[in-house]
Amino acid sequence: MSHAGAESTLSTFTASDGENLAVQDWYLPEGLRARGCVLVVHGLGEHAGRYDVLARVLNGWGFAVRSYDQYGHGESDGARGALPHENRLLDDLADLVESARVRNPGLPLVLLGHSLGGLVAASFVARTLMAVDALVLSSPALATRLSPAQKMLMALVPRIAPNLTVGNGLDPQYLSHDPRVVQAYLNDPRVHDRISGRLARFIADEGEMVRSRAPGWRVPTLLMYAGDDRMVDPAGSKVFAARAPREHVTARCFDGLYHEIFNERESQPVYDCLRQWLDARF
Repeated sequence: MSHAGAESTLSTFTASDGENLAVQDWYLPEGLRARGCVLVVHGLGEHAGRYDVLARVLNGWGFAVRSYDQYGHGESDGARGALPHENRLLDDLADLVESARVRNPGLPLVLLGHSLGGLVAASFVARTLMAVDALVLSSPALATRLSPAQKMLMALVPRIAPNLTVGNGLDPQYLSHDPRVVQAYLNDPRVHDRISGRLARFIADEGEMVRSRAPGWRVPTLLMYAGDDRMVDPAGSKVFAARAPREHVTARCFDGLYHEIFNERESQPVYDCLRQWLDARF
């Protein structure tokens, strides 16, 4: 599904507080004007480079794509899995939205977030931090699967040692039914399994906030989630979809798929769903 004409470049973006974030852009071949720009926000422990296939498919559909390594991830600054203050990821996304607007004047801007990135993007929209034209959520972390011990840790650790990081407890075997995807993830030096108490608290609190604001949702949104997700609790997406106005939110559950729906063996229906939704709007 790759698009051979696309070009990708790496750069460094200096956030408003001076921290450096690694940025990747995928351009259309010279002479072609984009239909819009898609800004991709990655999930917990991973990085922008894992979205190369998706970005090239979007290029093939006529969209410019930008992504970045979130703070504490990939090649960006910050201790792995740490969160220096609760708005850090939202502030960075605001910086990147602004830069995407400047680089693509007059073009519609679509936020596409996966897992933790889906939560960050949804929280950004729920809080109306900046206007975006559309939102795509892929297996967003709107609810998590926490054991009683993890819940207790999450209550205590942010107060005692908010920057202490521990293993995130996620089993990579449940990323995808494609063993090549799992092996590539395990072999990737830019992937990590760390999470701090403050980041865990952010995920829990923001998921609850996004679900609570679903009835007032106004931004055109496509919510796609895995029915057999073992990484996040798909019940969060179901609750959001049930509460949100149907004229603004299109929800689709892919039964039997694992967490990374774009990296599944049976990913064609996922790509088809995304393309049809984008084609209807841009």
